[in-house]
Amino acid sequence: MAQLVKIQDYVSRYQIDLARYPTQFVRLKKSQWDRVKRQWISGEDITEWHHDDNETANELFEDKGRFAFFKKIFSGRQKRELEDIEQVDVSNDLMDDEDKIPEEETTLTFEPKIMYAPQSVHELKRMFKDQFFHFQMKWASSTLREKSYVDPRFMRDSLLRTLLLNLPDNYLVFYYPILQVKKAPIELDVVLMSPTECICIKVLEAENQAVYVGNSERFWVKKVGTKDSKILNPTINLSRMESVLTQLFKQDGVDMPIRKVVLTRNGYFDYPGAPYNIQLVDHRNYGEWFDQLTKSSSPMKHMQIRAAQTILNNVQTTSFNRDIWQQAAPIAKD
Repeated sequence: MAQLVKIQDYVSRYQIDLARYPTQFVRLKKSQWDRVKRQWISGEDITEWHHDDNETANELFEDKGRFAFFKKIFSGRQKRELEDIEQVDVSNDLMDDEDKIPEEETTLTFEPKIMYAPQSVHELKRMFKDQFFHFQMKWASSTLREKSYVDPRFMRDSLLRTLLLNLPDNYLVFYYPILQVKKAPIELDVVLMSPTECICIKVLEAENQAVYVGNSERFWVKKVGTKDSKILNPTINLSRMESVLTQLFKQDGVDMPIRKVVLTRNGYFDYPGAPYNIQLVDHRNYGEWFDQLTKSSSPMKHMQIRAAQTILNNVQTTSFNRDIWQQAAPIAKD
């Protein structure tokens, strides 16, 4: 499960300590999955699931309509072969694997809520990961003292969910982050920071079965059925993203290659002479492309953390103090 480091201009705990939180995130997820899996195979008669740290339960979700526990669902469960929630080595080379990360009060709790009795480990894992997605949104939009309002559309964003639930832990995701460059706000698109490269993604998914006819001009032609329309050449946006990140990386002495991708999961590209340095990923080759991303087994790297930190050092953040959440106006910070 990839880590959502920054979404738009929301406050993020990764801005507090990027060297610490990726490893803490992984250990929290692993410990909770191991516990859920152990209880599932043992057939325990569970009425409540407790987290081991000292945080109160209301630190996790403050939304209305929290799921109730489904009691006594595990009785009679037979032990069977299970697979781990992650296959990738997620150790961080900035930290010794033996290091103990204290569960401080800045750490959110994660308590899975059982809605029904899973009949297989795959179903159990699906339930666990789906709820961890909601936890990730909380993790990436709040700190101990501040929080940001999360637009509900992100909870329904199928691309965001796909990236977070299917990419390995060693990916850091920036989802449409807003940067402050020379005092001007600049919104990027999707940025994936893998251990070895920075992937800039421009997404085109407004209509199903659309065909994007590419060229080197300022505008492309989008064909949907019998209707043709013009759209701004997406490579222009990608080049701007590359330019901004290259400039920031150079200032901080970060050596991280940047790869550019135009993505449409539900459409097609018609551009035989596409530039060599831009990858076009459409419905035909999306599966193969995404499968390659998921096979990244390298542990997190020092340069990866530095590159991500460089971006975080230049983001715009809009948040509220928790104690005045109901009445305060948002505070914009560079």
